[in-house]
Amino acid sequence: MYQFSRAIYRELAKDITDVHIAGRSGHQAVLQACEATMERLSTDRHYFAKPARTLFSDIRPYFPMNAQARVWHVVSRYVDCAEDWLTRQPRHGFDAQGNPLQCRATTRRGTACQREPLPRNGYCPSHQHLAETEACEVQVLAA
Repeated sequence: MYQFSRAIYRELAKDITDVHIAGRSGHQAVLQACEATMERLSTDRHYFAKPARTLFSDIRPYFPMNAQARVWHVVSRYVDCAEDWLTRQPRHGFDAQGNPLQCRATTRRGTACQREPLPRNGYCPSHQHLAETEACEVQVLAA
């Protein structure tokens, strides 16, 4: 994921203004936002609904108005590539950072389910019914 965040930064670095917000330079803030977005995308994909929009809104103040269309294009292109790359990676019980995968559900006691999830939806075989209800909720919201 490091490659994607650095590629976004390298492509946009020449357009960053010298604005200092909250004590950080524009270059430092853009790089940190790119790395944080890619980190979250690799560890929390199911709960990160719109990573490109989040990253763009985080870095937008550091670019002039005439460059923002290009910034959006670069961000959305690289985030789409990163999501595609993550989807194509084999799942052998570990995420992109080397941490063991866990089911997205919680037990009746409120603790995280410790079982290994199935690759298609992030839930273990015991909690597949939760994935089906998510699909129903998405269809209802879309209607």
